[in-house]
Amino acid sequence: MDTMTFTGLARALDTAGILRAATAGADDVRVHGAACDSRAVAPGDVFVCKGAAFRPAFLTSALAAGAVAYLCDESRADELAALAPDAPALVTSDLRRAMAIVSAEAFGRPDRALPLVGITGTKGKTTTAYLLRSILDAWHGFGSCGMIGTVETYDGVEDGPSRNTTPEAPDLWRHLAHARTSGLDALVMEVSSQALKYDRTLGVELDVACFLNIGLDHISAVEHADFEDYFTSKLKIFSQGRTAVVNLDTDHADRVLAAARASGRTLTFGVGRPEADAWADDLAATEEGISFTLHLDGWERRVSLPFPGEFSVSNALCAALAAHLLGAGADDIVRGLERTRVPGRMEFYRTADRQVTAIVDYAHNRLAFDSLLSAVAGTFAGARVIAVFGAVGGKAEERRRDLPEVAARYADYLIFTTDDPWTEDPLDICHEMERAIPEGFPHEIVLDREEAVARAFELAAPQRSVVLLLAKGSDATQHMATGFVPCATDSELAAAGVAAYDRAHAV
Repeated sequence: MDTMTFTGLARALDTAGILRAATAGADDVRVHGAACDSRAVAPGDVFVCKGAAFRPAFLTSALAAGAVAYLCDESRADELAALAPDAPALVTSDLRRAMAIVSAEAFGRPDRALPLVGITGTKGKTTTAYLLRSILDAWHGFGSCGMIGTVETYDGVEDGPSRNTTPEAPDLWRHLAHARTSGLDALVMEVSSQALKYDRTLGVELDVACFLNIGLDHISAVEHADFEDYFTSKLKIFSQGRTAVVNLDTDHADRVLAAARASGRTLTFGVGRPEADAWADDLAATEEGISFTLHLDGWERRVSLPFPGEFSVSNALCAALAAHLLGAGADDIVRGLERTRVPGRMEFYRTADRQVTAIVDYAHNRLAFDSLLSAVAGTFAGARVIAVFGAVGGKAEERRRDLPEVAARYADYLIFTTDDPWTEDPLDICHEMERAIPEGFPHEIVLDREEAVARAFELAAPQRSVVLLLAKGSDATQHMATGFVPCATDSELAAAGVAAYDRAHAV
């Protein structure tokens, strides 16, 4: 891979119409990458001076770590030039767009060297990404497919938990460069509405751009001002895709299909939709999961998923169609779908006497709650359903109304608890959720999440019950006013609850 020059980066920003100044005499400075965290700077990087929390000392640290130039907004240009007069600088009128453009060029456009699939939607992004990754691993071998998403990031070099669903542009392009260097066969990425709105993914060329569904979520002063802003942001994914893959069953399908014309071509999927390119029928649900007949490209196969719900079938159709577009065959598609495991998503834990089933799922918005709880109510007919969940602080305030309102339609008992309250009092959030349920509906507030889960198992015994642990999944931290505080994951709490039940009810 040829390295980029400082002049080349300046030219790219000038072409985009957002270059305000570039240090003269730095033409031959060679650039190998980009970073927006001074602790992650590698020699040869451009350092991006961004964010409300930025401090001039960060630039000093970045230069000491080997940064060869920096990128900044014009409002900071004079201050930083005085701090580091000898460092080549790129000054821009639009830092977010510039950060994406510079990162793409500095890392040598790795998106053009491996198949990329981007997935967006209000719910199901993570599960669909894992379904697709499982298919591609079945085809090429385990570890052959990279992943950038809510739960984890794997690029052939780095492998660990994610902080954001879609990382900032310098981090995103670094992961793509690692995937290219490692020789991965493909990479699957979740694409959040925030990433699309704020240009984190700007310039990434997707072989397949998948649109799962759209519902109300992420509406707040710090996210999207209204549903239109949220929806418009989601639709931007099609401007980056060669092929659009669209769910015919989504709300506002006509508008989504119209926007999908920005891609080179459009393929569709849907449950009970023979007019679609990939479709399913003959669904059969059990307490172990759901099976269906998959129709794709003239063939049909029976598939058994290890988790329930028609929404799971929809996610599987999307993954199957995307994998088919990349070249996967029927055998690999079926095998990959059937052996998928998703951390913190649709995880089942069962007591020895099979009386109590705990389900851990990341469902955290109205659409996801409705899909999951309706599936559980239908699959576990006659079982008592106890749901444990909270709502986040500082954003997505609609969830405080939507989640309890939906849960009260399907569950028998609700336990409100703490879920990333940030700077807010979790008790206040729980009281807001209380006001959204019918008067007299059975519920309680248990702020300590571990105690809340233990209480749910107490209520479940000894009758046939389902305990739903919602919205945290495999997340091992609580976002509090003091920062991210370690906590047990819902998966760990479910396993502990089952073990405690089995000890207390040993046969």
